[in-house]
Amino acid sequence: MTNHETRRQVLYWRLLAGVFAGDQQPTLEQASASIVDDLGLPLAVLDPGISIDNVVQRYPEMQAEFESLDFSDIGDSATEAAAADDAGDEAEAAASQSIGAADVRTAALVSKLLLNVFATGSGQVSATQLAGWQSDANWLRRCLGEEQAGAVQGVLTGLEGELVSRMRLREVLADPHLAAQLTPSMSLIEQLLRDKHNLSGVALANAKRLIRRYIDEVAEVLRTQVQQTSVGTVDRSVPPKRILRNLDVDRTIWKNLPNWNPRDERLYVDRLYYRQTAKRTVPARMIVVVDQSGSMVDSMVNCTILASIFAGLPKVDVHLIAYDTRALDLTPWVHDPFEVLLRTNLGGGNDGPVAMAMAQPKITDPKNTVLVWISDFYEFDRSQPLFEAMEAVHRSGVKLIPVGSVNSSGHQSVNPWFRERFKNLGTPVISGRIQKLVHELKNFLD
Repeated sequence: MTNHETRRQVLYWRLLAGVFAGDQQPTLEQASASIVDDLGLPLAVLDPGISIDNVVQRYPEMQAEFESLDFSDIGDSATEAAAADDAGDEAEAAASQSIGAADVRTAALVSKLLLNVFATGSGQVSATQLAGWQSDANWLRRCLGEEQAGAVQGVLTGLEGELVSRMRLREVLADPHLAAQLTPSMSLIEQLLRDKHNLSGVALANAKRLIRRYIDEVAEVLRTQVQQTSVGTVDRSVPPKRILRNLDVDRTIWKNLPNWNPRDERLYVDRLYYRQTAKRTVPARMIVVVDQSGSMVDSMVNCTILASIFAGLPKVDVHLIAYDTRALDLTPWVHDPFEVLLRTNLGGGNDGPVAMAMAQPKITDPKNTVLVWISDFYEFDRSQPLFEAMEAVHRSGVKLIPVGSVNSSGHQSVNPWFRERFKNLGTPVISGRIQKLVHELKNFLD
């Protein structure tokens, strides 16, 4: 085994020990320090308490190296490290042949990033530590790329939630300096929404500031996805207005080509054609029903913001209902997702038929109505009545869109009983990134 391969395996062994054993091994620490020193890297690379942002601030020349990290061989390399003692001489020689100093350097930087993200330790977490972890997680997402980052997003969300739960959040919020260090995230917003009734004064004001900041950030992204939506369909029953602005030049030329005179090279037009521009004037009605149980927080926040964006479009009449064991009509505040979220109460059971009883009277023109129902559909003993009501709504002509989750990770448990029946009904449950829901709504409104 080459010296380079040995050093790389030492670094990966240290990474595995840090993530899975949760403690430092003196021999590995000493060996790793020697390797990092030989590579000309700062010892900060070995300290999981120092964020990547801090490293590149101290050593700007390392920024490009972190930004160009390649994780494609990390799994194979870690496996090689774990299985080194069992490998035959020929296999070891083949595996080691292409390993150079650059690969060892990459291993040191990859180990630094992974250790910072996945070795979260235990005990109380400060606002500074949470902000540092969030920054490191963003570095990892950028290095992995969109597709690979999506595969680990569920794990990252879980780790962030654990860190937030280990904070003394009320104390942090009561201190404006500490509160200013918090970076809004879904995990943090969930904790704030759960604890909002226990906050007051400065703490409550800081919590509201964080919630609104997060809403504004998400809304900016979603608004970009929705802004190309054209609302209303051309009404062919209304004759086109015969004005120059509506003149269809291409069609006019095409239809009059038989009148082309080759002798004087002129096209004689005996009829003008105009574009249809009249659109139906009846607003499309969008009814969004959101399960506000604790398992649906991510989807609830995203869909509440999305509902407010569609409510701002012309010719769209948006109604919003939230439910657990009771239903609450939030339509008066649909334009302000901040106010909507402050009025929700996370947790509790599910009673879909109660929400359906509130939604059905809002369906006055079925063929011009879309019903978006966001839930994991775990209804206990009310599954059959809810599905029968949804089936009846669908049969009446309403566009039914059941949504299991629309969030950052795309992972959500949906009641398989409902999932199968929605599929058979021709209305499969949407699960995944919110772009899927945006696409469905655009198709209905176009």
